[in-house]
Amino acid sequence: MEHDGNGWVSCDLGHRHWGRHGAAGLLIADLGRGDDPWILLQHRAAWTASGNTWGIPGGARDSHESSAEGALREAGEETGIGADDVRIGGELVDDHGRWAYVTVLATLVGPVVLVPQEESAELRWVPATRVTELDLHPGFAATWPVLRERLVDGG
Repeated sequence: MEHDGNGWVSCDLGHRHWGRHGAAGLLIADLGRGDDPWILLQHRAAWTASGNTWGIPGGARDSHESSAEGALREAGEETGIGADDVRIGGELVDDHGRWAYVTVLATLVGPVVLVPQEESAELRWVPATRVTELDLHPGFAATWPVLRERLVDGG
């Protein structure tokens, strides 16, 4: 059932979220640029949910997808990065009850060419120590401290 995840839902915390079966995103770290990992960030197009903020490529999961499958599909659609370009590591689940966002951690395994699509105003590699200098998507901002620690610990 392709794209059966598109749609708004309310979680147990009373928030409205995109993704009938939850959502997933791919946090891609490039570890080959020195001591500090570089993170691929997406400047979300103005028309998207929480538009004009920075986050990771991601979106609604379809009913048949695992978190990693959904995150990889969304990253491919939004950046041109495919499953062969990354190595999947751990996951961080932000569970709101009846809805969850799963951040799938990945490391880049070789050079890539970024291909921004309509949901992206810009794609940019950012040193992990400078991520918080950007206007972050609220959900990403809330989980970034834990995600940053996981990067330091190796996933």
